[in-house]
Order: sequence, then C-alpha cells, then structure tokens
Amino acid sequence: MAELEIGQHCEVEHCQQLDFLPFVCDGCSQVFCLQHRSRSAHGCSEVNLKNEEVKPDHHKSFLCSYRGCDGKELVPVLCSFCEKQFCLRHRHQSDHECEKLESPKPRMAATQQLVKNIVGKYNSKKETTVMKRCKGAKNVGTAAKVALMKLKMHACGDKSLPLTERVYFQVFLPKGNKEKSKPVFFCSKWSIGKVIDSAASLANLKNDNNKSTAKKLRLCHPASGEALPLDHTLASWISNKECPLYNGGNVILEYLDSETQFLEDTNSYVEELQGAHDT
Repeated sequence: MAELEIGQHCEVEHCQQLDFLPFVCDGCSQVFCLQHRSRSAHGCSEVNLKNEEVKPDHHKSFLCSYRGCDGKELVPVLCSFCEKQFCLRHRHQSDHECEKLESPKPRMAATQQLVKNIVGKYNSKKETTVMKRCKGAKNVGTAAKVALMKLKMHACGDKSLPLTERVYFQVFLPKGNKEKSKPVFFCSKWSIGKVIDSAASLANLKNDNNKSTAKKLRLCHPASGEALPLDHTLASWISNKECPLYNGGNVILEYLDSETQFLEDTNSYVEELQGAHDT
C-alpha cells in the first residue's frame, strides 16, 4: 500500500519534522512545525523588512532644535513666534532664547524707573524727618541722666534681673488709657517684642500682637516717633549713634496698624501727661 501524503515537513534544515498541521509564516511564506512557527524561532529572513515597512506614526519623535539639547517629544511642540520645534523644557521664548523675543518696551522701563524714583524720594523724606527730630533732642541725654535716679526708686519690673542689665524708662501708655505713663525697667538684652510684652503685662494693657488683628502694640522712639523693629534689642538702640534711646529717658507704647511706622506727634504724649498733673 502506498504511503499517504499527509502533512508537510518543517523547512528548518536541521529539523525537517513532519507536521500534520503545519504553520505557514506570513513573513517568508515557508512551512514550519509547532516548535519553529514563530519568526524568531526559524530566523525569518523577512522580519527586518516587515519591521521597517510597518512603522506606526505614534512612535515618531520630534527633536528639540535648541542648541546643545537632545530632548525629544512624541508630539510636536512648536514656538508660535519662531515656528521651531522644541522640547517641553525649552518651549517658552525665554527658555530657547527665541529670535522673535521682544525686549521690554521703553514705556515699561520708564514706568519702572518712575516707581524707583517715588520710593527713593519717600525713603529719603522719611530719613530726613527722623534726623530732624533726633537733632532737636540734644538735651534729652542730660535730662535722662537726671531722671534716672528717680526712676530707679519707683520703677517696676522683673526683680530677678541683674542690676547691671537693667535699663529704665518712663513708658508713655497709649492714648485713651486711664494711666498716662509708668516707670519701668527692662533687660537690655531683651528684644523690642519682649519689652512690649513685659510693659503690656505691667500696665495691664491689651496685647494681641500674637493675633492677626488690625492694630498691634508697638514701642515707639520718643524723638523720631519710629515704631522700633520687634527683632531689635534694647541694647542696639541704646548704643545707636544717630538716634539713641537713653537709660532714664522716655519711650512710647501705642496701638498702630500694619501700615503705620511712625507716630506723627510724639510731644502730645508728654503734654497730655502734664495736663493730667495740672488738673
């Protein structure tokens, strides 16, 4: 009996296995067994050609045209001004030094200069006002020395402070307060913020400096009216050469809003105290 011609032999040279259900490669169109059916298994000669021909568009990349950058993007990122392709890092005009980038207009530059001039004039005027007020208080130092002995007799404060660190002031209290002033001593090493807290406690004043309220309790210079920065120390103001505070002199406590940095009329506090004594 003649053998039935059923199935086909695998076309891999070293295999030649008879397979009753052979596989036909869609790349090279040859017949293979189950083991060699994949393109990689039989080293398909058409696989590279097929890969080159079928190249999906979504794998295409767009190179950045900025010098020295090898960045790529899967989608085009074009500058609407110079119409060149860039990566996300260099997409803005300023980032890729766009040739169409416009320099600031003269009008804008002039406006910026005008603002600087206004701020400069304001600061200069403020400094001039401070200096005038301080120069008008030449005899304050002498008066403070005379008042110091009296203050030491009546001043209240933290009794645990060393005598060498104590500084004495006649503290003028906020307007409208029943008590007009109070003799107090503080530690020279304290910050202005701590001095305010201590004075407020001794004078029973409302102190909401740790809250976001409209007005804060500030310590002001008796000559210039300046609200002293909270992080400065008393010692730094006592040693200030231009407009110092004097041991035995005056300071003013007042409620100020965040935009007010100066008391306009510091003399009115002394006058108010004198008026209260006269009555």
